[in-house]
Amino acid sequence: MARTSTKQSDKNKVGVFFLATLLLWSVSVLFEIAFNKRKELLFIVAGACFFQIANWVIRLLVSRDPLFVNTSVSLLHSTITSVSVVFIVVNQWLRNGLNGMFEHSELVGSAWLWAYPALCFSCGYFAYDQWDMLQYRLYSGLIPGILVHHLLLLVCFTLALYRNVTINYLILTLICELHSIFLHVRKVRRMAGIRDSKSRIVRVEWVLNWITFFLARIASHLLITIKLIRDASKFEKGIELPLALFGMAGMNLLNVSLGIDLFNAFKREKNPQQTSYHRRK
Repeated sequence: MARTSTKQSDKNKVGVFFLATLLLWSVSVLFEIAFNKRKELLFIVAGACFFQIANWVIRLLVSRDPLFVNTSVSLLHSTITSVSVVFIVVNQWLRNGLNGMFEHSELVGSAWLWAYPALCFSCGYFAYDQWDMLQYRLYSGLIPGILVHHLLLLVCFTLALYRNVTINYLILTLICELHSIFLHVRKVRRMAGIRDSKSRIVRVEWVLNWITFFLARIASHLLITIKLIRDASKFEKGIELPLALFGMAGMNLLNVSLGIDLFNAFKREKNPQQTSYHRRK
């Protein structure tokens, strides 16, 4: 009983900390929009409102389970963001070719067509999702990885948007949302009761899950990190390079943690009887 009370107290403290950071972030964004006339940042507000409305619609028409609603909205975000990123990159390639597309000056000092609003819109989602998880306590652990992930992205994305730098770099980091689609599909599928690891749909899903994990998440983030290190001397003195390296280091560490969790989930689904046996013991 005492242990449960202690865990609950720790969870409350964690929630208060991340709620405080979210409120500070919100005040900062609203200040930039209202007092510094940064109307382009309204796309952040639009993103947060859009996904909150999607949350209400799913809650009203499909299910009131907070985890199902949250996962469904996350799936919607991953799908929209993946399509947006692919569209932005392909559109830039068709307009200007690959020549110079991934040069340092292009990645740091420019913004491809629609890249800025797409990044703002996605930033709005992470703010919404942080609030939804805090509201319904959809997190666990003393240092919840998902809340740390969202806070890290909100800080990095927002500072880049304020200074209008590394926009294209950050758009490329969002390629990982291709993998997030299958993470969320797996969650929704399990909540819908489809858990037979021998079924074709589950097998195909796992194949796509692993392929996109290694290509869209691990490989893309490692390549971006390597590019940052190689171009370190080209950055001007300031916060851009340290912030970018810190952000990518955090992302790569979280990717390793996600990979371990994914592998454990794969083993549990592949050998459900063995997992049940160990739990009984």
